[in-house]
Amino acid sequence: MERQCLECGEKLHGRADKKFCSDQCRNNYNNRQKSAQGMAFIRRVNGILIKNRNILAEMNPAGKTSVHKLKLLKKGFNTDYITHIYTTKAGRVYYFCYDQGYAPVENDYYVLVRKDTDAGDKQ
Repeated sequence: MERQCLECGEKLHGRADKKFCSDQCRNNYNNRQKSAQGMAFIRRVNGILIKNRNILAEMNPAGKTSVHKLKLLKKGFNTDYITHIYTTKAGRVYYFCYDQGYAPVENDYYVLVRKDTDAGDKQ
């Protein structure tokens, strides 16, 4: 049985488990598969999450501070996108974008924190 490249149909030579005739065909095939599976949506959401994380990191160089909500929003922060939520034993809820988090406090201020990545999931 003659094996053919999954992308262009060219006859394959070499290893028995080879699926593509070249790196270009392999890349084209995989790129098409990813785009058909909604990867564009995932990349867009991840872009928003990264932007949120970078804004939080920029506004919080010391690891813990407070900032007015409007300052974050003016920089383009989008409160609709987070990676996870952490609730302290005292009941304060922190919303995280990767390692950077925030918790709403009084008068439209947020407490910004950085997750200690060396200590696992501890805050």
